[in-house]
Amino acid sequence: MKKGTLVVVDDNKAILTAVEMLLAKYFKKVVPLPSPGLIPHALEEEKPDVVLLDMNFSSGINNGNEGLYWLSEIKRLSPRVQVVLFTAYADISLAVRGMKEGAADFVVKPWDNEQLVETLTGLISSQPLQKKEGLSSSSKKRDAAGEGEMYWGCSEAMRELRTLIEKVSRTEANILITGENGTGKEMLARQIHLLSKRSTAPWVAVDMGAVSETLFESELFGHVKGAFTDARSDRPGKFEAANHGTLFLDEIGNLPYHLQAKLLAVLQNRSLTRVGSNSAIPVDIRLLSATNKNLDEMVAAGSFREDLLYRINTIRVEIPPLRERPEDILPLAGRFLARYAAAYGKDGLSLSDEAAEKLRRHPFPGNIRELQHAVEKAVILAEGSRLEAGHFDLPFPRPTSQKTPSTLEEMEQRMIEQAMEKCKGNLSQVAAQLGISRQTLYNKLKRYGL
Repeated sequence: MKKGTLVVVDDNKAILTAVEMLLAKYFKKVVPLPSPGLIPHALEEEKPDVVLLDMNFSSGINNGNEGLYWLSEIKRLSPRVQVVLFTAYADISLAVRGMKEGAADFVVKPWDNEQLVETLTGLISSQPLQKKEGLSSSSKKRDAAGEGEMYWGCSEAMRELRTLIEKVSRTEANILITGENGTGKEMLARQIHLLSKRSTAPWVAVDMGAVSETLFESELFGHVKGAFTDARSDRPGKFEAANHGTLFLDEIGNLPYHLQAKLLAVLQNRSLTRVGSNSAIPVDIRLLSATNKNLDEMVAAGSFREDLLYRINTIRVEIPPLRERPEDILPLAGRFLARYAAAYGKDGLSLSDEAAEKLRRHPFPGNIRELQHAVEKAVILAEGSRLEAGHFDLPFPRPTSQKTPSTLEEMEQRMIEQAMEKCKGNLSQVAAQLGISRQTLYNKLKRYGL
């Protein structure tokens, strides 16, 4: 159902036309403006709910200051209007600054249609509830889960993953989430819960690697008073706590083999027996599991039960590592920067071009978690208004092959790798040390895939 009025401000007529055609299906009215000078009149005449605002307008000027100026004007003239900044990768740090100055969100060009639609329509959908209750229903769901929304990014791999998740979340199928450490498996599990029919029911997460073998049954299935020395009262386990909701078993590959049969029995029978009791208690849970291990290889090696794998693996989804979707690095860094700048009282922080380039080129073996910690540390260390490359402690990875170079190209690549490691990724210093320009260095980095 169409609702609300959207104003789109961009001096690129092709972009205006494309956005208008896309969003006309979702808004009652879409007003394209080719110049920001028309904004005051549009605010008065159209009384928009949302403004999609480009960051740059004047030819040859790309510092984003125009967008920030018009953001302040919109908030001054119509404080209740929601503003979403339309920005290129190079302006992400300015978009983060814009969010601190009142913007509701930002969308990166080239945009993903689904992400653009969801961002803009989401602001419209939440407005009535915010006026009545001060909190949108989506915010309540996020609070219930204890986390923010999943950031899907704009890479093709994540778009495909999102499409799959939106299909399977509304089913009752058990889902196994695989991926390297730090890729956000628990965040994805929470998102599945929020999209499911059980979103208003309990969400319970268990780190299987942190549960001791001696307390496994008590933690998961509960116990009755007197079942063992310290059992001073009846206590429900995680399964009962998640009844009618979602149970997330993280690092399920760490579960010892002899305990896997006990878990399988509860999943098959849909009932459990507390430690020290003989009475079966029915449970209704939707099971989500995650692991960074290869369970198929563990089954072949005899360290994971094949029947349990079948039970938890109705649908399997894998989160790609961050190094395989580098286009998501800077948007994620921008979100972390906004979060930690606010948390540490350092409003106005932005990324320098060299810092952004260093982040974009780093392989991030620790994935999103490594990026998050790197940004937090950089914010803590920063003293000025910008985060420089030196604020990010990201050692350049050592070359995997240490064989003696046999060609001039191999020798040149080795020299660049060594300079990158010595200068800790500072491209200006690397270029100076090698006696070449930054542009020549960029070309060589691209050529050698560094």
